[in-house]
Amino acid sequence: MKKITIAIDGYSSTGKSTIAKQLAKALDYVYVDTGAMYRAVTLFAMRNGFIGKGQENTQALIKLLPRIKLLFKYNKDLGFSEMYLNGENVEKEIRSLEVSKYVSRVAELEQVRHMLVDMQKKMGLEKGIVMDGRDIGTVVFPDAELKIFMTASPEKRAHRRYKELLDKGEEVEYEDVLKNVRYRDDIDSNREFSPLRQAKDAIPFDNSDMGLEEQFERMYNYALRIIE
Repeated sequence: MKKITIAIDGYSSTGKSTIAKQLAKALDYVYVDTGAMYRAVTLFAMRNGFIGKGQENTQALIKLLPRIKLLFKYNKDLGFSEMYLNGENVEKEIRSLEVSKYVSRVAELEQVRHMLVDMQKKMGLEKGIVMDGRDIGTVVFPDAELKIFMTASPEKRAHRRYKELLDKGEEVEYEDVLKNVRYRDDIDSNREFSPLRQAKDAIPFDNSDMGLEEQFERMYNYALRIIE
């Protein structure tokens, strides 16, 4: 079977990474979570005091971008790749609500997007890749053979994210999670560089009332129609 590029875009907490991982595993493709890359840069900015509660120094962050080294390492016990920031496994830290509060602000910086989009394009040169994010089908892989745009109501997405954070042991309030979801939607959709948009040839995919098994089956069939 021929190898293709699969681009999955959509709003935060729509379950893009979960379904993308399943799809990549079923097809024996490489999976890339671009959100983890932006989260890692955000964590770097937070640790260095460039962004956080009542503070923001994006110019200082931009100057230090060349010092940021990102790497995905496959964890065979978990069955997926984890994000490493300058040699440190930061997979757990980047999934916190605290990082979620600032990631959209960092992700809208032109210099950050240029750096990460360049990395992402190089990852997909040989196809056989499933990549999810906000601008994969519009900017990173505009010629991807399969593009999917995932949506769900803010309330559904906030509930999923809230449960996920509780399962990880974080003390969070549902209203705070919902507020963050709506805040990220606004920034992601209205930023100047690479805003969140559905590609003209993308398949709209509203999973508000859809289970994981149904989502996977639908997307897997979309892929097979192109590959076979």
